[in-house]
This record gives sequence, C-alpha cells and structure tokens, in this order.
Amino acid sequence: MYNMATSSVKSALRSKMKNILKNVSPEEKKIQSAKVFEKLCALKQYQESNRISLYLSTEDEIDTLPILKHIFDLGKEAFVPLYHGKTMEMVKLKSMDDYETLPLTKWNIKQPNINEYHENALETGGLDFIILPGVAFTMNGKRLGHGMGYYDRYLKKYFEKKSTRPYLIALGFKEQIQEDIPSNEHDVLVDIVLSGH
Repeated sequence: MYNMATSSVKSALRSKMKNILKNVSPEEKKIQSAKVFEKLCALKQYQESNRISLYLSTEDEIDTLPILKHIFDLGKEAFVPLYHGKTMEMVKLKSMDDYETLPLTKWNIKQPNINEYHENALETGGLDFIILPGVAFTMNGKRLGHGMGYYDRYLKKYFEKKSTRPYLIALGFKEQIQEDIPSNEHDVLVDIVLSGH
C-alpha cells in the first residue's frame, strides 16, 4: 500500500536537501568527494569486485568520475545507467574515451545512446557491486532517492533474475546524512553508506 504521508515527508526532505546542498561550496564538495573516493578504494568488497555499476554524477552528488577512471585503471568493468521511459538498464562502458563521447541528456547528465548497442549487465554476467545515488542517507543503509524509483525498480528486477546479490553502496556528502529517513517496503536498504566526513 502506497503511503501518502510517507510520500509527502520524502518530498519535503528532498526540498530541504536541495537547499542544503546549494550552500555547500564547490571546494567543499571536491574535498568530500576525494575522501569518499579514498574510503571506497580501501573497501575490500570494491577491491574484490570486477563488474561495477556506478551513476554519472551531477554537481549535487559525490563526484564519480575519479571512480570511473579507477575502475578502468584496475582493468575492472564499468556499467552506467541508461534511462528510457520508466525503466533503467545498466550498460557497459568500454573506456574513458567511450565516456567522453557520451551524449548529454536533458538533465545534463551523460548517458549512453539508446540507439547504440551496449552490453547489458542483466543479460550477461550480472554485477558484483552497485554504487547508488541519492538525496539523503542514514548510516544504517536507508536511502532517499530522487523520487523516480529507478533504482528500487531495477534492483527488484535484478533480484528476481539473478541468484547472487550485488554489494550495494551509497555515496553522500556529510550534509546528506540524516538520523532517519521515511521508508516503505519498496525501498531497498544499501549495505554501506560512505560519506565525506
């Protein structure tokens, strides 16, 4: 049952976070992104993963570009979101050159061309590790997404199709860490949240 009260608390929190993030300077975001990158590199689950999915960040998110470069430097495989309509797939990027040539969406985020073939993670070997975006997080794994439900739907489909569960990780600025976040049964908990503390 979809809870309207939860929904309105979530949208109020999204607005609040938007204002908070507006006031975090680009320098501070850079410093925190570097801290999160360091924490990620030290994570055993990341080191042991080969097929990694990550979001391509906007300026209000932890910068994932160094992570993408690192994945290629280590010879791992990188998968990024391809949105079409209400669905999202994770498709493979081959290199930083491949990334550089990606077209921009109306949200000003790079995304693979829907008309070109890219290997789809769900139809091939699955994923070991998924880095999720979000607006707010709790340290015990709750995540407030952008409100479109793409990741929750994707993960539901993933769990139905694949027997092994990828390691789920969220990245956030320290300003995005909350005591609690309203959630419902569709919200998937992540295994760990790394912040720029």
